[in-house]
Amino acid sequence: MTKHLITVALAASAAVVAACGGSGPGNAVTRVAPLASSDSATSLQQELVSVVKAVSPSVVQIRTPQALGSGVVFDARGDIVTNAHVVDNATRFVVTLASGDSHPATAIGRDTANDLAVIRIAGARPRPATFADSSQVEVGDIALALGNPLGLRSSVTEGIVSAVRRSVPEGDGVTLSSAIQTSAAINPGNSGGALVDLSGRVIGIPTLAALDPQMGASEAPGIGFAIDSNTVRRVAGALTRSR
Repeated sequence: MTKHLITVALAASAAVVAACGGSGPGNAVTRVAPLASSDSATSLQQELVSVVKAVSPSVVQIRTPQALGSGVVFDARGDIVTNAHVVDNATRFVVTLASGDSHPATAIGRDTANDLAVIRIAGARPRPATFADSSQVEVGDIALALGNPLGLRSSVTEGIVSAVRRSVPEGDGVTLSSAIQTSAAINPGNSGGALVDLSGRVIGIPTLAALDPQMGASEAPGIGFAIDSNTVRRVAGALTRSR
């Protein structure tokens, strides 16, 4: 975004300089190349809007007596995958869909070593998300994070994949062994939501943001991590098969 703004500013500056010269006989007029067509920007914007519309119904808000987080619809039975630290020790939950409808849910299983859990919603069957093969994710891919940061339901942030296969210590003896790093903003309440590509496929489950020890352990902007979708599919699949 910064590079784009600088480019525009420089182009505008060049246009001003060109316009300062006289245009009378014998004076050469410096021609300024027009800015790039906005067609590609419009196309990208439409693509982003389409992705959000397609994925939002599969991303839910999860509320427990102690916590608020997000989840992604995993299958047609109403199973929802989220972070184990969102579920914690709770057994019953209130799940709010993108439509605003709320439904009860119960715990199916947890895998604390991978910080993943599955709960099952009652009374609704929201559309399952599509999960990508995260081994195909590349640095520089555009990524959108969908979730409920700070309780702001169905919020979206945008960034890129900054790195893949990161080993990230999460605390309490948990280390994410193949995490995706992203510049999309990850805030409290995003945990358990969806990190998706431009095809609307889930490439990861956002789970934590980096902390900067030089800034009083505050969150480091633009450094978030998600559990890769291949790990999510393997762990959530095992948890649902056990029930």
